[in-house]
Amino acid sequence: MVNYREILRLNSLKYTQRQIAASVHSSRNTVSDVIKLASEAGIDWPLNDSYTNEMLYASLYPNRLEAVNPRKEPDYSYIHKELAKPGVNLTLLWSEYCSECNNNAQTPYMYSQFCDKYRYWARLTKATMRINHKPGDVMQVDWAGTTIKYHDSVTGQEYDAYVFAAVLPCSCYAYVEACDDMKITNWLLCHVHAYSYFGGVPRLLIPDNLKAGVVKNTRYDTVLNRSYEELAGYYDTAIIPARVRHPKDKSLAEGTVKLATTWIIAALRNRLFFSIEEVKSAVAEKLEELNHSQFKKREGCRFTAYSDEEQAFMKPLPLTPFEPAVWSTAMVPLDYLISDGKNKYSVPFDLMGEQVDIRITKATVEVYYHGARVASHPRPAVILRDPVVQPQHMPTEHRKYLSYNSDDFTSWAKDIGSHTAKVVTYFLSAGREPEQGYKSCASLIRLNDKYGHNRLENACKKVLEYTSQPSIRIISTMLKNGQDKVNTDVPSAESKPVNHGITRGEAYFRKGGARS
Repeated sequence: MVNYREILRLNSLKYTQRQIAASVHSSRNTVSDVIKLASEAGIDWPLNDSYTNEMLYASLYPNRLEAVNPRKEPDYSYIHKELAKPGVNLTLLWSEYCSECNNNAQTPYMYSQFCDKYRYWARLTKATMRINHKPGDVMQVDWAGTTIKYHDSVTGQEYDAYVFAAVLPCSCYAYVEACDDMKITNWLLCHVHAYSYFGGVPRLLIPDNLKAGVVKNTRYDTVLNRSYEELAGYYDTAIIPARVRHPKDKSLAEGTVKLATTWIIAALRNRLFFSIEEVKSAVAEKLEELNHSQFKKREGCRFTAYSDEEQAFMKPLPLTPFEPAVWSTAMVPLDYLISDGKNKYSVPFDLMGEQVDIRITKATVEVYYHGARVASHPRPAVILRDPVVQPQHMPTEHRKYLSYNSDDFTSWAKDIGSHTAKVVTYFLSAGREPEQGYKSCASLIRLNDKYGHNRLENACKKVLEYTSQPSIRIISTMLKNGQDKVNTDVPSAESKPVNHGITRGEAYFRKGGARS
């Protein structure tokens, strides 16, 4: 289209028609015609900024308007309303507009003109908010840089309460929560509470590049914290971290954080708190005031904007809230026990020396190896004296050892024989506690497995004939050398002494007896 405004402006500055034609890239005849018609219509420069070239054309050529421009004007209000719906863009609306024009034998605008005209209408009507933010599409999150102070009611020591903020850009509906730290557990819990407060889940989640959520974010690669990624999978949303040093990527969150700093943190500056629970309660009250305060430039408030325009487009919540988990890695030691920082838990013994992933929640401790879960334990709230061990994680020998008790040893020994039972009874009663004899009893069972019932019973019988304090070493040596098979009897007191010829008599050992 001819730039009629520029022609009139340059003409008012006394430029020649040749110079004007060269500047606006039109013919000298067109320039001459525009200047003449403007003079006849009484149109002089300067003109109002809202007086467009299209309006000038209608004023200069009223008879040619319908013949030259038979194009159908789009319904800009309808376009603006439809753009607020998920998945709708200007390309789709232009194709629908063209189809409607073809059905009515009308000429549509080309795509570029269609977009330019809509943007011009949106700029004049100040209706640009819904262009960039669709309902139910994004949730932006961040920590506030300012903290709220609270004191210990006993010691008087001062602590900081950190403020988490989440905002839905379409409706500006916000969620704000106070926490006692900014660690990964509170970070995840704040997201869970925000989703519950909104009553739904948006399609995308845009956080800052804090270490609790993002391990690495470069132009080539983005690595998320495993716990944060697990939360996104549970709620069926996608995490798109803001670019480093690009606060405009989450401008609404930045603005909400500033608003929360003023509306909530600054408003509570003169209040004295004695626990984090008091801070949480006060922040929750101020949050309701923020979301129900009226907009200054439009009707309604954040709550009504969310309930009327955005809530229907949010994804439904899962049946149960997400349980935050902390992931770590560890190498399984020789005792096949891993730790959660307080207690120890068993893993299958054949993973000794292997690297495993540990998932710790408030209620459970889970161990994964190559993505497969190999162990799961309930997590007690207190520190235990002994490790939490599942029998199936132990080698056979260790399971047997844990199952040892005095009654089982005694019952087993009686099945072998009376002499074996006497030996076992001695082992269990020789120390201060029966457990001190378990090792010897277990060794006796292994000897039975190796040599059999009869040989063990014979060995115990022979040992008891020589001593009242049998030991597992003597019994093992006797079985190894086969002495249990030799039929030797202890001589009785009535038997005659054997007369050995080389035995020296009593006189030999008398003083000087052999040499006298």
